[in-house]
Amino acid sequence: QVQLVESGGGLVQPGGSLRLSCAGSGNFVSIYTMGWYRQAPGKERELVASITRDGRTNYADSAKGRFTISRDNAKNTVYLQMNSLKPEDTAVYYCKSSWYGSPWGQGTQVTVSS
Repeated sequence: QVQLVESGGGLVQPGGSLRLSCAGSGNFVSIYTMGWYRQAPGKERELVASITRDGRTNYADSAKGRFTISRDNAKNTVYLQMNSLKPEDTAVYYCKSSWYGSPWGQGTQVTVSS
């Protein structure tokens, strides 16, 4: 069975940090480009960051300088380190592979509020 499970979200103060994890059941996570997405209520799902198999990264303008995507191919896991969080970062965060058969996970809620 192929699945992805996101974790690590929660409630944090503005300026705080969270580290999200995305664990996959198959080795497709270690082979293909992986991306972190987020979706806020009433808004389209947007790509936040991506990372290739060999570690090349790309970020949305809103994430540059604050977020860092990384991966551990041996563990089929992708991470998103989020620093200097802002209220506008509040969303459900998802991960997905570039592999055509990649599912969406259930997402993990990130809420930034004082």
